[in-house]
Parts: sequence; C-alpha cells; structure tokens
Amino acid sequence: MTLPFALGYCTNVHAGATLRQTRENLQKHAVRVKELYSPKRPMGIGLWLSAAAAKELVETKQVAEFRDWLAEQGLVPYTMNGFPYGDFHEKIVKHRVYQPTWWDRQRLDYTLQLVDILHEILPPGLEGSISTLPIAWGTPCPDLEQTQAAAEQLRAAARHMHQLEERTGRLIYLCLEPEPGCVFTFADDVVHFSKWQLFNGPDVSIVRRHIRICHDVCHAAVMFEDQEEVLRKYRDAGIEVGKIQVSAALRMDLRAMDHNVQRDGTFLREQAIEQLRGFAEDRYLHQTVVKDVFDELFYEDLQLALMVQADASLGEWRVHFHVPIFLTKFGLLQATQEQISQCLAAASYYTTCQHLEVETYAWSVLPKELQHAELAEGITQELKWLELARGRG
Repeated sequence: MTLPFALGYCTNVHAGATLRQTRENLQKHAVRVKELYSPKRPMGIGLWLSAAAAKELVETKQVAEFRDWLAEQGLVPYTMNGFPYGDFHEKIVKHRVYQPTWWDRQRLDYTLQLVDILHEILPPGLEGSISTLPIAWGTPCPDLEQTQAAAEQLRAAARHMHQLEERTGRLIYLCLEPEPGCVFTFADDVVHFSKWQLFNGPDVSIVRRHIRICHDVCHAAVMFEDQEEVLRKYRDAGIEVGKIQVSAALRMDLRAMDHNVQRDGTFLREQAIEQLRGFAEDRYLHQTVVKDVFDELFYEDLQLALMVQADASLGEWRVHFHVPIFLTKFGLLQATQEQISQCLAAASYYTTCQHLEVETYAWSVLPKELQHAELAEGITQELKWLELARGRG
C-alpha cells in the first residue's frame, strides 16, 4: 500500500538526543505543527531517533506504547532519519555527523534497530523509508577494503529488510543520502559504487529493492547538479529513489550585483558578503561551492570559503545551509527554491518516489531576522508551501 501521508517534516530540527527529550519535542512542536497544518487529519513526520534514544526505546520495551501515543496524536512516522547517530544539536557537530561510517558495525546495528522500530510504529499496510549517510565523509578517501565492507553491511541491511517483508509483508527501504564532500557527493558516485560494489552477488534483486536513494534537493543544488539529470541517472542505473528531502540551499550571486558605491561608501557586493558572514556559524558544516566563468571551487565549510574567497570571487556561491523553503530572497542573498520545483517535476517522470520530507534542520542557527517567534509556525509555512508546489507540479 502506498502511504497517503507522503508529506511531512523531519524532526531532526528539534534539539535533544535522549528518548525523554524526543518525546517532549514531539509533544511540544510536532503536535503544534499538526494543529496548525493538519488539524482534521493525520500528519506525516520524519522521525529522528538518536542511537541512544532508539536503544532505550527497545531495551525499556516502550515501542508499543510509543506507537500508540503517536497514533493518538495523529502523527504518522512514514519515514525516519538515520543519518545523525549522536546528538545532532550539540554545540559543535561539524564532521561528527558522519560517524560512525558504513564500514563500522555500530552503523549497521543502529540502522537495523531503526528498521525494527519503524515496522512496529508504522500503521499496518504502509511502507517506510529510512535515510542514512552516504558511506562516510570523503576525506581521507576510504580504501577498497573499507568501501567493500560498507557494501557488505548495506547488503546485510537489505537482507534484514527482505526477511522482514517475507515474514510480515512490510516493505521498508534504506535510502543513501548523497551530500557535498562525502563519499557520495555526486550522483555519478552512487552509480559507480552501485555498479561495481553494491549490486554484486546473488542477492542483487533484494539489494535493489531495499537499498535506495534519499535525494536531498539542497545537496544537489550546492554542487550545481541539474535536478532532472540526477534523477535520470538513478533511473538509468536501476537505482530507486525512496525519499526526497525537500530543502533549499543558500545562494549569493555576486555577478548580478553592480559596482556602484552605496550611500555608506561600501559596494553592494561587500554588503552581500557581510550578510553571508551571518550564516557562518559553528555548529554545522556548511559546504560551499564558488563558481565563476573559469573555476568551480569546493570548500568544506563556509568559514573557510569566506577566508579564502571573500575578496577575490565575483561568481555565484552556493552554501549547504538549509534555509526555509518558502523563501526566495532575503536581503542581498537568495535561496535555491526553484530547484525544488525542478526536482518535483522530474521526480514524477523519473521516479516512483512517494515520500517527501521537508528537512530544514537549521532553524535554530538561522540569523534572528529569519526565525519565527514559534518554530511550529515556520515549519507549518514550509509544509503549506510544499503542498502548493507539489500541486502545481
């Protein structure tokens, strides 16, 4: 059965890595979003459980009670985010979010636990998806032994999900999420890995069914990848897209700004760069690509890009900073909102994906002028915008 609640938001936006904090955040924020966005019908959520919270949920035998509570609140966890393993809102996250890697046993154990939890809490007849990290951070580049170990653990996860489906009829799939700077940065990286390592062996049909892609619109936009071309490459390689994370990147296009001196004696470009500095915060990694006529330069963090490029580049900057998807322009900066519409249009042609998830996890580190007095109001505005955009597509 195809999930009728295929649109929701990812709860990794809420701070708190313990089970108690997870429950409190759902009660405070998710229930409020439902009141504002979907008061008369159930609402989908992308549930994030840290490894510690997932373990506690199972070991204290609270899964059934948690399932019943979600149902009472009208929250349908059609998808889960299995990318952040630890505390996603600690003071400094940066590269820690890519640990453990997919060649580490802890990553497999965590993922299998999420599979079992999702099966238990998802209403009967619905299929579920879980997004996960794209193997590891890309530097240093993993060796052949590590990538082979990662492929074998992904195949083990696929076999686990296959056995679950054989036993219960429940279809759950794990979705690798390419991200700038990771082992899978571009669609071609996924295609190459799948062809030469993942889709090898007698269980290839099982792996193809249960290992899919989580396409994050922001991530492709940062790397200047064409949304339609990315989805076409996956289709042509026989790789299913199981989940689309609807997100917008931060953009600064210095080429479009004039050279006139402003009243305060500064150039428009200088003002734009100064505004961009307000997004260079310390918690998350904000991978940045600067593109001009001659070069396309990648920086693993916005702070580094500003240090190296601020006085030199006149090109277009795209930054891995998830800004609210209803925004198009704010001050002298922009969002890559148009990429969302392009993705939705292409997805209907190149994929069978039914799971859309708004993932603006960076609300708490946005500049104050872009934040809402109540977080639920901002998330609700995103969901309403996406519902209209999907209707237009």
